[in-house]
Amino acid sequence: MYILYTFVFAAISFLATQLYCYAFAKCGCTIFKCLSDYLWQSLVPLIFFSFIWMLYRFIDKENEVETIKKEHVEMELKFLKSQINPHVLFNNLNTIYSYSLEKPNEVPEMILMLSDNLKHVLYESNSKTISLEKEIQFIDNYIKFQEIRTEGVKQIHYKKEIDANKYQIAPLLLITIIENAFKHSTLHSDISISIKVANDTLECVCENDYDKEKVSPADFRIGLQNLEKRLELIYKDTYEFRIDKNDTFKVYLRLNFLIDN
Repeated sequence: MYILYTFVFAAISFLATQLYCYAFAKCGCTIFKCLSDYLWQSLVPLIFFSFIWMLYRFIDKENEVETIKKEHVEMELKFLKSQINPHVLFNNLNTIYSYSLEKPNEVPEMILMLSDNLKHVLYESNSKTISLEKEIQFIDNYIKFQEIRTEGVKQIHYKKEIDANKYQIAPLLLITIIENAFKHSTLHSDISISIKVANDTLECVCENDYDKEKVSPADFRIGLQNLEKRLELIYKDTYEFRIDKNDTFKVYLRLNFLIDN
């Protein structure tokens, strides 16, 4: 392509110079003399328009690349969220089934909570961001299910400090951290969950006991790696994500809300 472009550029330069020499200047000189004296008058506008053409092509190519990147990111986010949704709902359904046999009077309220969570997961979570209030309500319902399911087996300490619900957040971020704590915590242990929102910043800290001999690091990483990918795609450099594995398993997340100016 570049060879063809060079040939066309040279041909146009030559013909334009000859046209200017014989039609406008009417110098009557030889071809070589004509090129020597007037070639620059043809090259200047040709170079200028070539530069403009190349600039437009570059911009068009950049836009195409950005479009492809955006589509790729959206597809990856949809895939990552699709990995979360069935797992959360499956746990809730198991809880309802157990109570339908043991404590059927409590099932209607649980079905209503599940209905809210289904609505959140199937419809509201398809948006890029949702209101913090809806996301917290989803977390509240999930923890209520866990409190019922783990009654007498685990102690849950859930604390919220939220200065305002005006914020928007990417859906289904916090559930991975919280669900991970319930999934891998040991029997007769404590689970501490703290969500704090202040000054356009969210902090989520989740801590639980775990059995180092029975649970390998890879078991923890599957869901948390998923979460970390989403954070990197959505929040880039405006978040902090940390995992501490000492006597307890502790996950810390801090992110700045995406504020529209």
